[in-house]
Amino acid sequence: MFRNSMQGLDKIFRTDVDAPKVILVTGPPGSMKTSFSYSLMSSYLERTGEFGLYITLEESADSHLKNMRSLGVKMSPNLEISDFTDLRELDDVIEIDNPTDYVHFIEQVIGYFKNKHKEKFTVFALDSLGALYSLMEDVKCMRKKMFYFFKTLRDFNLMSFIVMERPQGGPNDLLGNEVFLVDGIIELGLDRTRGKLVRYIQVDKMRACEHSMEKHTVEVGEGGLTILGPTLA
Repeated sequence: MFRNSMQGLDKIFRTDVDAPKVILVTGPPGSMKTSFSYSLMSSYLERTGEFGLYITLEESADSHLKNMRSLGVKMSPNLEISDFTDLRELDDVIEIDNPTDYVHFIEQVIGYFKNKHKEKFTVFALDSLGALYSLMEDVKCMRKKMFYFFKTLRDFNLMSFIVMERPQGGPNDLLGNEVFLVDGIIELGLDRTRGKLVRYIQVDKMRACEHSMEKHTVEVGEGGLTILGPTLA
């Protein structure tokens, strides 16, 4: 169960989050979007023995893993992390129709791992949507591409986490109006409480799931991320 895969997450989710779902993980720089997504996936896969794929477009896979280790995030051997350099090594086993269509390329990679791991492949993450947009030439058809991309993720019956950065205090509805296309939105942010800057998590929406909409404090310790009680005003 996802709600039991991170300490304190069951304080937010009253019922579990079931696949297929496309979940937007959004927030400003430094709000732990990447750490939250990776930590949640790794813990879930370690407990279930299932398989997951984490695609990072913002940094190398080695750099990402180094950052996760420094935070004490648990590493699961069932979670494969790849950057575009790693993915290009799959050229020999994946027929790439158009190498410049990065959305289609990612879909083909997901299809490859789904064929390889079958029903054991259950969770996926893309980090980040902004980085993917920067690679796309035709921004006019972006929303249409995202609609079909998210549909593909659901068709594969995946729990998918899509990381998207936004300014502190800025709106969620950025390029392409993804907020209308996703099944859930998890916001990670920074608040100044009693003179101290604290990290928080807030679930703005999650279809077919009972959840709190309050902000909850996120703490980073030796064992990774822990969700505490509601943030004090």
